[in-house]
Amino acid sequence: MTSDDSAPIARRLETLSEPTPEQADAVLELLAAAARADGRQAVSEQGRLQLRGGARAGVSHLLLSVDGDLVGYAQLEDTDPVEAPAAELVVHPAHRGHGHGRALGAALLAASGKRLRVWAHGGHSAARHLAQVLGLTLFRELRQMRRPLTDFALPEAALPEGVTVRSFVPGQDDAAWLAVNAEAFAHHPEQGSLTQRDLDDREAQPWFDPAGFFLAERAGRLVGFHWTKVHAEERLGEVYVVGVRPGAQGGGLGKALTVIGLRHLAEAGLPTAMLYVDADNKAAVTVYERLGFTTYETDLMYRTET
Repeated sequence: MTSDDSAPIARRLETLSEPTPEQADAVLELLAAAARADGRQAVSEQGRLQLRGGARAGVSHLLLSVDGDLVGYAQLEDTDPVEAPAAELVVHPAHRGHGHGRALGAALLAASGKRLRVWAHGGHSAARHLAQVLGLTLFRELRQMRRPLTDFALPEAALPEGVTVRSFVPGQDDAAWLAVNAEAFAHHPEQGSLTQRDLDDREAQPWFDPAGFFLAERAGRLVGFHWTKVHAEERLGEVYVVGVRPGAQGGGLGKALTVIGLRHLAEAGLPTAMLYVDADNKAAVTVYERLGFTTYETDLMYRTET
């Protein structure tokens, strides 16, 4: 989420269930320009994937234009049966300071019936100001943590008795992985609600490598996983997602899988690893701190008063 100061400008706002390929390209160009200026993406990976591949239930795209030029974009996702709709928004760096962020925010509030959650990736001061202007309050902090992979010093990956680890096989392991992911993240709708379509989208990305997608099994049953990701341009490895099936938690499997993935990233020659974790997940934060991770930056989520 990015912000600006308001000014009276004629704007055209389109709300779409499915952008055309040309519109999607224009949005991605806007996002790239914003990322270059801000040092990070304003819209999540899931949000960027949802720009293509057809309409998705509950997902809306808001395109804000001035004189035919795309100056702002927002995405609203209303798929959680309990939580308020979630949004991300961005204004092109060359068009900030003219009230476009406020206009997008107001449109999101109207579209959601004033029941809204909004991400501010990086938690910049302009985004905090916009949240205040829109009457939103902070309720979630997502930490990005990092640790060096050079001079690698980690404990051995001590797997629980009877557990073996192998790599993911696309097409063979999809259903089992989706089931375990849903169980492991039942409390986390963004991750736990992933579908076959979401998995297919990720498998189609250039970064996808099944050799870095580790599955833990006991007696032929999937009990946990660690999916790693490589950001090639940044030479950055990511603990993309670690999950353990309920009932298999508490025995050190999550830590062992994390170590296995980190060793994989280190052996690939990557100098740094990163991950995301909710700041209020004290147990996970403690585990990652003990593995040498420290907070690099924080994403903030704001919401309307409930």
